[in-house]
Amino acid sequence: MKVSIFGLGYVGCVTAACLAKDGHEVIGVDVVSSKVEKLASGHATVVETGLDELIAEGHRQKRITATTNGRQAVLDTDASIVCVGTPTGPDGSLDLTALRATIEFIGRSIRAKMDRHVVIMRSTVPAGTAESIVLPLLHPSAPPTTLFNDSNLVVVPEFLRESSAIADYYDPPFTLVGSASGKPDGNDEVVQELFGAITGSIQWVPFREAEMLKAVCNGFHALKVAFANEVGALCSAMSIDGHSLMAQFVKDTKLNISPAYMRPGLPFGGSCLPKDLRMLCQVASSHGVDLPLLRGTLASNDAHLKRVIEMVPTTGARRIGLNGLAFKSGTDDLRESPIVSIAEHLIGKGFDVKIHDPGIHESLLTGANKEYIESRIPHLSSRLVATLEELVEHSDILLLTRNGDELVQRVNDSAKRTTIIDLRGQKASKKVRQMRKIAPQPVIESLIQPPPPLPRSLEAGKIGGRNHGNGNGKAKEAIRA
Repeated sequence: MKVSIFGLGYVGCVTAACLAKDGHEVIGVDVVSSKVEKLASGHATVVETGLDELIAEGHRQKRITATTNGRQAVLDTDASIVCVGTPTGPDGSLDLTALRATIEFIGRSIRAKMDRHVVIMRSTVPAGTAESIVLPLLHPSAPPTTLFNDSNLVVVPEFLRESSAIADYYDPPFTLVGSASGKPDGNDEVVQELFGAITGSIQWVPFREAEMLKAVCNGFHALKVAFANEVGALCSAMSIDGHSLMAQFVKDTKLNISPAYMRPGLPFGGSCLPKDLRMLCQVASSHGVDLPLLRGTLASNDAHLKRVIEMVPTTGARRIGLNGLAFKSGTDDLRESPIVSIAEHLIGKGFDVKIHDPGIHESLLTGANKEYIESRIPHLSSRLVATLEELVEHSDILLLTRNGDELVQRVNDSAKRTTIIDLRGQKASKKVRQMRKIAPQPVIESLIQPPPPLPRSLEAGKIGGRNHGNGNGKAKEAIRA
C-alpha cells in the first residue's frame, strides 16, 4: 500500500521505517526541509536504536521517499498518517496548531481525489479532538450525520517508548483503532493491511476512548513512578531498604500488580484502606517526609464521594433506595463505608432513604461497628427493608452499590418508573451493561434507543457535548459514576 506520513519526528520516522519494512511504499512529509533531506537520503531523522538501519534498508528498496510537497503526497497515496507534534502549551493544554494546519491541508488535498483516502491520526490529542476538530476540518461542508455514518478518519494511538520504539511498534500492549461508531467501518481493510504485522488483535473503540487511553496510560505510568519514589523516600527516612520492599510489593500479582481495583466505581472505604493511608501520611510527617501523592489520594477519594452524592439531587427525586450499606458484599463491617457516608448525607438533606443489605441486622452489630453506625445513622432499623421488592416499591431512585442483576430484574418486573444510578461500575454484569449508557461524564441517559454521541457533539461544535436519549414504554434510566 502507498501511504504518506505527515510529521517526521520520533513517531513519524519510526512508523515510516516499520511500514517500509512490512513492504509498504512510504512518502514522508514535513515542513522542516532538513528532516525531509535526511529521510530522502536514507537516514533517520532522530536517534533511535536500530532505526537508521531500517530507514537505510527501506531507502535501498525504494520504499521510502520524502518531500515537502504534501498535496502531491496525498494524491499519490491511499492513506495519510498524521504524526505531527502536539507540544504542551503554557497552560498545560496541548498546542494543536500543527495538527489543525495539517488536517486542514490534507482535507483540501483529498477533495481533489476521486478515490477514498483514509486519514489515520497517531498524534497525541485530548479526547474529543477527532469529533470536534479533525472531522470538521477534513470535511467542512459535510453534515454531521454524513461524517458519522461514513467517516474516512481513524485514530490509532501510538505506545512507543524512545530507545525501544521499533520493538514497541511490533509488540505494543494493545492496538486500538478509534472510529466514529466504535466498530470496524469502511476503513477496516486499510487498517488491517497497514497494521496487520503488529502482534495481537486490533480492537475497535469509539474515537474518544482511543484518544483518552494514551493519556491515561501515561498518567498511570507517571503515577507509578511517583508512588515508588514516595515509598522510597519514606523507607529511606526510616532506615528501610525501599528497593527490597518494592521488590516484595510487585510479587503480589493478585492485588498490587493486577486488574484489581482498576474499575471506576465507588470511593474506597472500610476499616483498612483509609486507616492505613492516614497512618502512612502521619508517619511520613513525623519523619519530615512529604507524601503529596498519598495525601492527595485521600482528597481525591473525598472529591469522588462528593461527585456521587451530588448526582442524586439533580434527579429531582426524594425517595432513595440503596442495595447495600457495608463497604463491600459479604461483610457487616460498616466502618468508613462510603455507602454509609452517602446515606448519612442524603438523610441529612431530607431524602427518604431505605436500605436493603441482607448482611446487616442492627441487633447483631457490636463494638466499634455498632458505635460507628449509631453515630452516623441513628435508628438504622427504621431505614432497613427486608426484600428487594420493598426497596423497589419505595424508591424513585435506586443507588446500585452491589451486584445488581437481581435488582435490575425487580425493577423491570415493577410497574414503577425507576431510575438506577450505577455507583459500582458493574461492567461484568450483562444486564446492567445493557441498561447503562456510558457517557463522558455522569449524566442521566435513557436506557432505550440512546442516540450516537458523535452527530450531536459535532453539531454542538465542542468536546464533551451532552446527549440525551428517548425511550418508549416504561422509563428506566441509568447513570454511571
